[in-house]
Amino acid sequence: MKRYLIVSLLLALLQPLALHAAGAVLSAPEALAAVEAGKLTLIDIRTPPEWRQTGVAKGASLLDMQHPQGGQGFMADLLQRVGGDRNAPIGLICRTGNRTTQVQRYLEAQGFTNVYNVKEGMAGSGAGPGWLRRGLPVEQCTRC
Repeated sequence: MKRYLIVSLLLALLQPLALHAAGAVLSAPEALAAVEAGKLTLIDIRTPPEWRQTGVAKGASLLDMQHPQGGQGFMADLLQRVGGDRNAPIGLICRTGNRTTQVQRYLEAQGFTNVYNVKEGMAGSGAGPGWLRRGLPVEQCTRC
């Protein structure tokens, strides 16, 4: 019951962000709550060696930003994961938030409207301690 209340509270806090998502930032716990509630597609844009090294945030979809077909290939794969909907809520996570900031801007320029940056990343940054230090759940990468 307590977990349900926390998730509900976090989702209520996310509602205003959906109205103005440009440059929007989520903390790692907020991203986890949204993924668990089915309200966010979390995309880990790191590389396969990074996924193997640390594991992957629970519920994240893997999409290396260094796509073999460049930006167009990355976008095509991303669109496939969100059913072609450029308005679908997407969360981006990397190691420390630098790459996600760049990809967030790129996607917004390509017409995506609900792109959130988990700016603290997996390892932590000035935005927060990170997914791993917070002790949030990770899954081993079995297809890296």
